[in-house]
Amino acid sequence: MLLRHTTATEYKREALTINPAKTCQPVGAMYCALGVHGCLPHSHGSQGCCSYHRSALTRHYKEPVMAATSSFTEGSSVFGGQANLLTGLENIFTIYDPEIVAVHSTCLSETIGDDLPQIIGKARSEGKIPLGKHVIPASTPSYVGSHVTGYANMLKAFVSYFPETTGTKIDQLNILSGWVEPADMRELKRIVSMMGLNAVVLPDTSDVLDTPMTGKYKMYPDGGTTIPDMVSMGDSWHTIALGEFCTRDAATELENKCKVKFSMRELPIGLSATDRFIKALRRYGKVSVPKEVEDERGRLVDVITDMHQYLYGKRVALFGDPDHLVPLTQFLADCGMKPVYVVSGTPGKIFTPLMEKALNGRVPEAKIMNGERADMFQLHQWIKQEGVDLLIGNTYGKYIARDENIPFVRYGFPILDRIGHSYFPSVGYLGGIRLLEKILGVLMDKIDATCPESKFELVM
Repeated sequence: MLLRHTTATEYKREALTINPAKTCQPVGAMYCALGVHGCLPHSHGSQGCCSYHRSALTRHYKEPVMAATSSFTEGSSVFGGQANLLTGLENIFTIYDPEIVAVHSTCLSETIGDDLPQIIGKARSEGKIPLGKHVIPASTPSYVGSHVTGYANMLKAFVSYFPETTGTKIDQLNILSGWVEPADMRELKRIVSMMGLNAVVLPDTSDVLDTPMTGKYKMYPDGGTTIPDMVSMGDSWHTIALGEFCTRDAATELENKCKVKFSMRELPIGLSATDRFIKALRRYGKVSVPKEVEDERGRLVDVITDMHQYLYGKRVALFGDPDHLVPLTQFLADCGMKPVYVVSGTPGKIFTPLMEKALNGRVPEAKIMNGERADMFQLHQWIKQEGVDLLIGNTYGKYIARDENIPFVRYGFPILDRIGHSYFPSVGYLGGIRLLEKILGVLMDKIDATCPESKFELVM
């Protein structure tokens, strides 16, 4: 049933992707833009493209996602969408009054060759952009990269536009966040606060895509990084960029523009990656680590120790975004598990070296693949060849998990059939405890469901 027709025999595929482990750039650009206060994402392309990008985010976050579109017609698709964008910007500021419009391209407008900076410049010269309002462009063609690439391109666009330097440093860190959930961004801010530091987190989707139900609709929620905060990033004395694929370009742009040095760290997922994040905060913030943080780390270590008998030696298959997979794989290996198959649809030559560094030779049989042919069909073929004890990835993995009867932990984007991912963090030490709780839950459920009656124990 479903995917049981997948065979273990592999054939060389040069131009065929089956069930890609990614989605398109504009989805990431739209999510990044939503993490800026008062910002309205704008899709420069067809109405259908914008509808897909909005629905993908809405289904994952269970929140309404607002975005505008240039609504290309057949004429726009042939002759270009300048007129549509000019009219669209005028209508957007008249009707919806955002502080910022973040315009991202699509495969259609990129193929035509629309010059977004030129069109935006024309809109400003014609008075279609009110004084004090901002429009920023990002090139996000859907036919290259992935949603991760789109997120990175939009983040770079914000950093290129807003930060300014006065020449006087202020007591502040910049934290460029990779694609994580609103709860994760809130947890990053909590950790920074516990360390006694001031920081600007960009983007910040907390209180944007996890807003409380009040009975009143707000098109621009209270959350998101503000314009003054983004401007001040040029005077911060250091930037910590979390996630090689999502944030390096933006961190480099900020350093070149405002001379703010940066250091790269993985997203703080699991024990080792969180340790490195805390050490970076301690070093660049010139503070000591408070006891509260040490206690949280100790609780995570305690859980790993207590549950090691259920984790040790378990074979794991993972798929998803590279900035998630690198620290998550290391976390699993730290816990004595064996991440044997790792797949990401996002291209990038640095992925395999980062994964090998994370594994540090502990799983010599591991198979690692990323890029266009690194799809879920490939992952399933590997599982057919030699099975695994656990599968970790987004909702699309449920078909493999069902057909192969594998315990499945939903992680990453998109998660369409469960809730909780946007409300409970998976970063930091507390996030590590939650990840382990989810992993242990599905592993022990499998034991309960399959063991003989004589082995069915109340206390496992």
